[in-house]
Amino acid sequence: MSHLDHHYTPNTLLGALSEDDLGLLKPHLTRVSVAREEVILQANKPVEHVYFPEGGIVSIVSDMIDSGRTEAGIFGRDGVSATCLLLGSDRSPHESFVQIGPMDALRIDADRYVDVIARSQTLRTVLLRYVQTTLVQSAQSTATNATHRIESRLARWLLMCDDRIDGDEIALTHEFMGMMISADRSNVTVTLHILEGAGMIRSKRGRVIILDRVKLAELAGDSYGVPEAEYRRLIGPLGVEYG
Repeated sequence: MSHLDHHYTPNTLLGALSEDDLGLLKPHLTRVSVAREEVILQANKPVEHVYFPEGGIVSIVSDMIDSGRTEAGIFGRDGVSATCLLLGSDRSPHESFVQIGPMDALRIDADRYVDVIARSQTLRTVLLRYVQTTLVQSAQSTATNATHRIESRLARWLLMCDDRIDGDEIALTHEFMGMMISADRSNVTVTLHILEGAGMIRSKRGRVIILDRVKLAELAGDSYGVPEAEYRRLIGPLGVEYG
């Protein structure tokens, strides 16, 4: 499926495009560096730029008046920001910001992006397949938070983060992990100790080192794997398939 020149970009979604479709986008893409905690999509405001990350992790966050900030999804070099544009909306109620970075990304003006997509049905189809994977990820998160214990939820998110970065060390604060799994800081701390005691991870200040992905996957159970399988089916490599 992939036509990507990896010397150009490691973004897997761009790699799923045909040479012709990538050629439509390429003249309008600019490589930029995006700092950690930088907002790349403001909630409820018109989209100005679209980003194809080449590393790092972007969090899509829902900010609720009564319950605070909760993560609605993540993406990195597997995806693109502002999927609302592909569905006919110029804005989203959710904020997107860089949680693990700094990162490089290929950026395009939103108006130009929409114009280019209108010129190619095949380009639009691939990007809509990506939207499908984000919807599956969101649905899986909802089901996981409703049915799985906090240890399984954290294992799942650690695997998802690990899928999107190089190496096994992930820069994650307790606050971010709490937002990921809808838990308070004290519960996150206790859960990290449990995973560390089982030899799955090593927890350092502001960092988690993955020691045993297989054990993490066993703990995550069926909460991990469905969105990743859908991404592999529709777009390209992501994650690891466990029996």
